[in-house]
Amino acid sequence: FQVLYEDDSLLVLVKPPGLVVHPAAGHWQGTLAHGLLHHCPSLPGTEQQRPGIVHRLDKDTSGVMLVAKTEAALRQLTSDFQSRNIRKMYHAVLLRCPTENSGRLVAAIGRHPVQRKKMAIRASGRHAATCWRVLERYANGMGLMELDLETGRTHQIRVHMASLGCPVAGDDLYGGRVPAPYGLEVSRQLLHAST
Repeated sequence: FQVLYEDDSLLVLVKPPGLVVHPAAGHWQGTLAHGLLHHCPSLPGTEQQRPGIVHRLDKDTSGVMLVAKTEAALRQLTSDFQSRNIRKMYHAVLLRCPTENSGRLVAAIGRHPVQRKKMAIRASGRHAATCWRVLERYANGMGLMELDLETGRTHQIRVHMASLGCPVAGDDLYGGRVPAPYGLEVSRQLLHAST
């Protein structure tokens, strides 16, 4: 992974697409957590197999992640994420661009009732809010978006954009498969945690 910033307390890195953040069923080796321990052998949270990790990105999402290098930094970052003191900005290419140039979507997200690998908008879910803005519209109907998360739910951008009929391009799970006539070879969801 690319290191953007590092000091005695904090590591800021860019997670490449295709990399699982921490060990789980089916991914016991070759995760970001393993790479972090190679880079910095003593990180807080190692006993939970989450060395310094206070937030995560989906396997196929690329982008900026913060990693705590000390117990104090881990507590502070955890608190900052929980109280929403850390702003997260993403960029995505959507398969279809919304008609409006900007908007805010507030819809609770919970586990899909049938497909356990998916999340869905559910009245019984947890509060989720996403602000979005169209940066560029393409002739084929796709669009480049900037997304500002007010909350950090699992698959939040993917679920919210799909609910608008504008799934993230390359996101097969939520209807973003790019049609062959587009002439684009997309091997992953086109979603990046920018800041």
